[in-house]
Amino acid sequence: MKFYFVYILLCSDNSYYTGMTNDLERRLAQHNSGSGKFNYTSTRLPVKLKRYLQCANPSEAIKIEKQIKGWSRRKKQALIDEKWDDLIKFSKNYKEYGNRI
Repeated sequence: MKFYFVYILLCSDNSYYTGMTNDLERRLAQHNSGSGKFNYTSTRLPVKLKRYLQCANPSEAIKIEKQIKGWSRRKKQALIDEKWDDLIKFSKNYKEYGNRI
């Protein structure tokens, strides 16, 4: 069975990058090689893998990737840290915590 991975990288400028791949090791190597000089991570090297989720089909992985890309930094950090209560809190308190904090 083929698997797909949704991953979150921490970039050298302390920003997060979320992506999807069917070969996590290869994709991480590509990010850290700086290939694709116009890609988001190419100017923010090195990058570190902070979290990944494994999916059984590409549609599910694409859906999760898009969902996470729309999250605030605090919500992504809660996922990375496995702080499930904070993940829920930041989902419910959009006006208090904002989208891009």
